[in-house]
Amino acid sequence: MVATYRELFLRHLEEKRYTNEPVNLYEPINYILDLGGKRMRPILTLMVCDLFGGEVTKALDAAMAVEVFHNFTLIHDDIMDSAPLRRGKDTVHKKWDINTGILSGDAMMILAFQTLETYKGDEFRNLMSVLIKTSLEVCEGQQYDIDFETRSDVTIEEYLNMIALKTSVLVAAAMKMGAIIANASEEDSNLMYQFGLNLGLAFQLQDDYLDTYGDPKSFGKQVGGDIIENKKTFLVLKSLELGSEEDARSLQLLLSEKYTDEDKVEKVKSVFDSTGAPSAILQEIEAYTEKALSLLESMNLASEKKDLLKQFSRDLMQRTV
Repeated sequence: MVATYRELFLRHLEEKRYTNEPVNLYEPINYILDLGGKRMRPILTLMVCDLFGGEVTKALDAAMAVEVFHNFTLIHDDIMDSAPLRRGKDTVHKKWDINTGILSGDAMMILAFQTLETYKGDEFRNLMSVLIKTSLEVCEGQQYDIDFETRSDVTIEEYLNMIALKTSVLVAAAMKMGAIIANASEEDSNLMYQFGLNLGLAFQLQDDYLDTYGDPKSFGKQVGGDIIENKKTFLVLKSLELGSEEDARSLQLLLSEKYTDEDKVEKVKSVFDSTGAPSAILQEIEAYTEKALSLLESMNLASEKKDLLKQFSRDLMQRTV
């Protein structure tokens, strides 16, 4: 079924290609949308709509809005992080330039909202309300991420709040939008939002783990990018919490001094390994996944439909890309 949702969405995406002028504004938009990726968020919108008995094709534009908005954030994130690769290809600002990346990203955010204009009445207002709230939260999360770069006292709780805002809320919004289109009850829509929030946290922590320990051939991004950018990730913060004073001094030095990229990544990974941080993050991923799955018990869904969400969630947490 997941493959069916993906294929349905990809056909819709191809039909909605942006052929407008000027070419230098819209070509980068098509470029990043064509790079592929898991398409997790639009798939979740379609899946949830289907699970609640809605007409899946009616959710395609909402799924499109979510995917376009998500890719807008990726363009701007890559600029802020000076990232060279996205899904194994040049990032938009590297292939074109920073100004093009900023402007095309801005256009994508507007296009995401414009896509929802196909819905009417309360449905349109409810969908817009979810996406507007989410948009602001994503910006808040991004600002926290930037602020953390110059702080030495970031806590794990603060970090989890940051990734909830920066990443999880869009996963949650994608799922709630599917429920809205299917006319699910307000209680079920809100439970699905909470499900997505916890699933999104597990997903981002898995992404953090793969950023350091993933296979560069399958991961599609520069492995060790967070380390090179001195990001205060869960692995860093957990190492500071679990490690010795010597581990803490070593890690802080590595994340402040200049090293060759490869040398820095290997040295930081060595500290992570010695403190047990990799095991800790895998336990956290499992805990958030289980918390998400526990919410299914209260939803008004048939058991076989809950099983589909359970399997999708577990497959997502076992990914290597």
